[in-house]
Amino acid sequence: MDTISAEKKIKELSSQLELHNRNYYVLDTPTISDFEFDKLLEELIALEKQFPELLSQNSPSQRVGGTITKVFASVKHKHPMLSLSNSYNEEDMIDFDRRVQEGLGLEVNDLFSNNKVNYVCELKFDGLSIGLTYKDGELFQAVTRGDGVQGDDVSTNVKTIKSIPLKLKGNYPPLFEIRGEIFLPRPIFDTINKEREEIGDTPLANPRNAASGTMKMQDSRVVASRKLDCFLYNVISDTPFKSHFESIEAAKSWGFKVSEYSKLVGSMDEVLEFIHVWDKKRFELPFDTDGVVIKVNDYKQQLQLGFTAKSPRWAIAYKFKAEQVSTELLEISYQVGRTGAITPVANLKPVALGGTTVKRASLHNADIIEKLDVRIGDQVFVEKGGEIIPKIIGVDFTKRKVDSVKTVYITHCPECNAWLEREEGEANHFCPNENACPPQVKGRMEHFVGRRAMNIDSLGAETIEQLYKAGLVKNIADLYDLKKEQLLSLERMAEKSAQNLIDGLEASKQVPFERVLYSIGIRHVGETTAKKIAKKVKSLNVLMNSTKEELLSIDEVGSIIAESIAAYFGDEKNRNIIERLKASGLKFELSEEQQQAGSEKLKELTFVISGVFNSHSRDQLKEMIEFHGGKNSGSISGKTSYLLAGDNMGPEKLKKAEKLGVKIISEDDFVAMIKV
Repeated sequence: MDTISAEKKIKELSSQLELHNRNYYVLDTPTISDFEFDKLLEELIALEKQFPELLSQNSPSQRVGGTITKVFASVKHKHPMLSLSNSYNEEDMIDFDRRVQEGLGLEVNDLFSNNKVNYVCELKFDGLSIGLTYKDGELFQAVTRGDGVQGDDVSTNVKTIKSIPLKLKGNYPPLFEIRGEIFLPRPIFDTINKEREEIGDTPLANPRNAASGTMKMQDSRVVASRKLDCFLYNVISDTPFKSHFESIEAAKSWGFKVSEYSKLVGSMDEVLEFIHVWDKKRFELPFDTDGVVIKVNDYKQQLQLGFTAKSPRWAIAYKFKAEQVSTELLEISYQVGRTGAITPVANLKPVALGGTTVKRASLHNADIIEKLDVRIGDQVFVEKGGEIIPKIIGVDFTKRKVDSVKTVYITHCPECNAWLEREEGEANHFCPNENACPPQVKGRMEHFVGRRAMNIDSLGAETIEQLYKAGLVKNIADLYDLKKEQLLSLERMAEKSAQNLIDGLEASKQVPFERVLYSIGIRHVGETTAKKIAKKVKSLNVLMNSTKEELLSIDEVGSIIAESIAAYFGDEKNRNIIERLKASGLKFELSEEQQQAGSEKLKELTFVISGVFNSHSRDQLKEMIEFHGGKNSGSISGKTSYLLAGDNMGPEKLKKAEKLGVKIISEDDFVAMIKV
């Protein structure tokens, strides 16, 4: 085949594949089988390999992924991607309608019969906001929301989403942007989690976080495997359209996937009716929605109403209340964490809630059980908040059985039968048998090998369970005594796996002192506190011999932490473990370079980090802050100096920062601060 014939055939195959993609993923009306589609795709890929000069960046073959993106370029939005004001009740909606009419200079009479303002009601999709730019009918660039001013170029990953057209059809503008929401369909999410559980991986938290995390993956082949989807809902360009609804209908004709659930209405009572309908029907949908977006339809009216500093005056988001259900409490069980903390868990009669079947809910501690007066056999009210973890919020006392018995909190550890302790000021009970209680021993080892600690990839929870059951390890020091021959005797432990584990342990001996200190698991000594302590004391020997007064002089070390450190090193068993770890070659003092390095450029400044960043990981940014004398915090308060904001940052943090007047800076702003 010559080049001219190949070019013609490639165009023909590309057109066919795009049409079939649209039929399947947008219109849900496939006209050929998967086998036939795959054959067409294979033919296209073969031709493009034979004639690489004919490969287009928007070829259907590029949807399968395979490109590696190590750095996502930061792109400034031509038009800011503003957030919407939220409402949670009908009064807020009526007030919004009143403000709209007053802003348009209309006489506010009967709000519920107004026909001078039309609204578009759209489901609020729970995913990742995206802006797509098209030039001459082809996808040119895809940019995440980021901080609203600038986001990340994720074009390569977006091309793997088959409901997003690479080439348009019809009478589209030569250059325009369209915005929408990338999401992970609930059935796909459930399938992924089932597969992860089968291989021992941690399940994904929820579809929203999974979609956001997937779009920042470096390997587009993995992104393609997640089968993300996308609804488009906002055309941004100089177009002949007079209204939002008209523009979305046009976008649908160009090949975009537009939500079939949107509705044009003529009054606030119709808006409220739409909200009431979908508050009940939302759990029947194959994707997550957490509310309804209401927009003034007429573009001239939108322009007249304008914007506040952070949101349009012509749109608002109504957030659905968390769903509540009632079910029977069958049993209360108790879990032991790595620190010995006891967590009571409510085992429930399975009940549908928020699109999933709920069987368990946390009861937190003895005080919560006492406060709720929750008893086995009770009908309890269960609620699922913004995340996926359900909680018991109350008891239906009208259905309490006459023979119900008040819940008495356990007195002994359910794992090792040790007498439980509860220190003054503590919410939880604790098992004090830290060196022999199985969940604590294994939990401390899992903490020790974790990514933020010693980072031994080859040692997961399943392997630790095997080693513990085989009697090969009883504490973290035992890990460094393991021999390859011992590992090979374990089930499913092959030569390569055994060698990887030994190599991982050896490599961990280069982990710096501050992370080793965090890894050994002193109660109340978190990652940040360990860094502060290491920087101050320089070596473990100094720490082990420090008085309580000396410990209290260290930043972030209060009386509880000081007492915990003293108690840890006062235990002979712990001191023996430390000596064995020293003998194994772990680093228990700062390097000379670390002792001399650092600056005070950020002294007395407190930072909160939120979102995903372009050039640095969150861990790297935290290290940079501490290196230059600054302080990291997980929550925003009046003492926060700066909110360092990245892509897909938490909306509540942004809202609180704006309320408290905390300065919001970008990654580039931060880097400039420490270069001064």
